[in-house]
Amino acid sequence: MLLNLSTWPEVEDYLNTSQGLIIPIGSTEQHGPTGLIGTDSICAEVIAKGVGAEIQAMVAPTINVGMALHHTAFPGTISLRPTTLIQVIEDYLICLTKVGFARFFFINGHGGNIASLKGAFSQYYNYLANLNFPQADQVRCKVENWFMCRSVYKKSHELYGDQEGSHATPSEVAITQYIYPESIKNVPLSEKVASGYPIYGAVDFRHHYPDGRIGSNPALATPEHGRQLYDLAVEELCESYLKFLQDN
Repeated sequence: MLLNLSTWPEVEDYLNTSQGLIIPIGSTEQHGPTGLIGTDSICAEVIAKGVGAEIQAMVAPTINVGMALHHTAFPGTISLRPTTLIQVIEDYLICLTKVGFARFFFINGHGGNIASLKGAFSQYYNYLANLNFPQADQVRCKVENWFMCRSVYKKSHELYGDQEGSHATPSEVAITQYIYPESIKNVPLSEKVASGYPIYGAVDFRHHYPDGRIGSNPALATPEHGRQLYDLAVEELCESYLKFLQDN
């Protein structure tokens, strides 16, 4: 069930049976010479929709722009500041809580969002407490990073080993290839790829990672790999979501 393709009476009916909502969140940022700029949002959205379809959970519209300031020296990247992203998430949660949602399950596709998500959750809980919101202690938020699912992590390292890297990875590129085979990019990649440098500002990032990759070889990606990784992520996150709904 997709929130944006539902009517308000249908959402109201849904709330009579469940207070849970899946919210995909990603980023709009460079992913190396062959990775789509929308990779993080594409992966989060398609996996969230897969989970929703599997267990009849409602899925909110994807938050497509995240915190990616360190990528902004590359053309096409769009980023929110951490404080802005925190406010956006908090506003989402406040609106949704007012009408009866109480369990918010974020499926995240970008590591740079994690700190802002956790900050937003803390501010949101404090907001509810200050309002003396009824049953505030039963309102919960959780973030699951699809790429950190145990089954996904195991499979990606089985497929790619050390060449998985940590940005513009073959695993995430593979999922976009599975979803958008018509948008597969084939350009030469240098054999030498940087890794291990700490991340500071955008200019420093591009200086140390000139083609945008961090230790990865996305040339190894295939649509079939993407299908396998998608299936594993959906299966594991279905289980995690159902456990989250039962958490008291």
